[in-house]
Amino acid sequence: MEPLFVQGTLDGVLTAAATSLRDTTFVVVDLETTGGAPDGGGITEIGAVKVRGGDELGVLATLINPGQPIPPFITVLTGITEAMVLPAPRIEEVLPPFLEFIAGAVLVAHNAPYDVGFLKAACAKFGYTWPNPRVLDTAALARRVLIRDEVPNRKLGTLAAHFRTARQPTHRALDDALATVDVLHAMIGRLGSHNVTTVGDAIEFQKAVTPTQRRKRHLAEGLPHGPGVYIFRAADDRPLYVGTSVDIATRVRSYFTAAEKRARISEMLNAAERVDAVECAHGLEAEIRELRLIAAHAPPYNRRSKFPERVVWLKLTDEPYPRLSVVRALAEGDTAYLGPFTSKRAADLAAAAVHDAIPLRQCTLRLSAKTTTPACALAELGKCAAPCEHKISTEAYEEAAAAPFRSATTGDPRAVVEALLSRISALSEAQRYEDAAVIRGRLAAVLRAAVRMQRLLGLTAITELVAARRAGDGGWELAIVRQGRLAAAGNSPPRVHPRATIEMLRATAETVLPGHGPVPSATAEETERILSWLEKPDTRLVEASTGWASPVRGAARYRELLRKAEALA
Repeated sequence: MEPLFVQGTLDGVLTAAATSLRDTTFVVVDLETTGGAPDGGGITEIGAVKVRGGDELGVLATLINPGQPIPPFITVLTGITEAMVLPAPRIEEVLPPFLEFIAGAVLVAHNAPYDVGFLKAACAKFGYTWPNPRVLDTAALARRVLIRDEVPNRKLGTLAAHFRTARQPTHRALDDALATVDVLHAMIGRLGSHNVTTVGDAIEFQKAVTPTQRRKRHLAEGLPHGPGVYIFRAADDRPLYVGTSVDIATRVRSYFTAAEKRARISEMLNAAERVDAVECAHGLEAEIRELRLIAAHAPPYNRRSKFPERVVWLKLTDEPYPRLSVVRALAEGDTAYLGPFTSKRAADLAAAAVHDAIPLRQCTLRLSAKTTTPACALAELGKCAAPCEHKISTEAYEEAAAAPFRSATTGDPRAVVEALLSRISALSEAQRYEDAAVIRGRLAAVLRAAVRMQRLLGLTAITELVAARRAGDGGWELAIVRQGRLAAAGNSPPRVHPRATIEMLRATAETVLPGHGPVPSATAEETERILSWLEKPDTRLVEASTGWASPVRGAARYRELLRKAEALA
């Protein structure tokens, strides 16, 4: 064999995942080595064959001087001696033409991790950039295509004999590469029965997918390429799982690949019988529709956003000496409240922070401004002003306890924050660090709730808001938001003024009636998704019925303090 020869033409066409196997350019490669680990050396021979559509386009083959002794057992196996490789080029001389030869092609090898590992290590050692091509492993494909009854193992020689290939492996690089070409073509002929027709399908098929994923691959067929919601349904049409994506078809296909390893999703796929798609105007509408569908149907395999009705609130009761109460819903008469919280535990943590900071009573009795009630232990310990015994007037109680809470919820939480910071400082100075950490956690809980609620109130107070965002095609993504709820969504085409589309959307938008509280017409999660979309740098506010504002000295000014407190939690 000559030190190096290259025949044929180079193919610089990039291979896309959607390219059919017939139109894909493959470079089938095989290496012979000294048998060591891939450390940048040890390659004794390389053979590569470029094929497309069954036609041979070119060959690259050469012996390589490994720069190290060849073990006797390798010589016995391959027939390659040290005398044969002595005049051969080093791997650093062979890499440039080899990398040019494989440019734009899908790399194929039998037990590909072994060959690719040596090639990558050599590139790294000698300063060449590995092009990271798509890789097909004929051994892995054989494990998916052939069953044990057909072949006892997946060795190259066994497969070549099974398929009766014209060229048989000999433990020489070019012969083995040519045999691998024949095996590849034989297996491509078998892939059609598995509905694998593109290079992307083949690369995914070679991975370790479950029998259920293979059996249910057809569920991903015929879905649209665009933003929207997908719904996996059982045989009785019951929704099993709801998801969203900017490309429904691509996302659903991913559930049937080796990348999907979640046990609950495997269980869901086993029960699924069809996938429905709801196309949406843009990503925001898809997100909102997903939230609403999950809330409406509580699919068993969705974990988040299933029970929005389980939120709770921390409110100030309406009585002469008000106290904090955890409630499931707000009434029209409630004027001071904090939330929503996703659990009673979170609400209790915020309540503990408030009680640490201001002298709100903690007993649950309804107190009268005219009749006294026996004091509890907290009053005896000096931790309560004893409004039950009228030791504090209703006016003084309002000023010292109720008013700071009212301010913290919709205005300035300074009184609560500074009181908690003072306690943390005192505990730290006394080296009571664990107690200080408890107060810090409570501070984070009440700040988090106040920041969130004031942010929600800023949007839900607006009767109608119209916003637009540039779409990828040059048009506009449009949204009409009423009381913090997405009332309509649409797209304005490129090179057309969006005003006509806005007016059409406004005329057909959902009617949203005003309500009470910071989320009167939607879930907090829906309003927060809308807020995130509105706050993106490229979103433009077109119209608003009233100004969109937040309190000047509101809770948001403590965001950095909240971030630090959460980071230390």
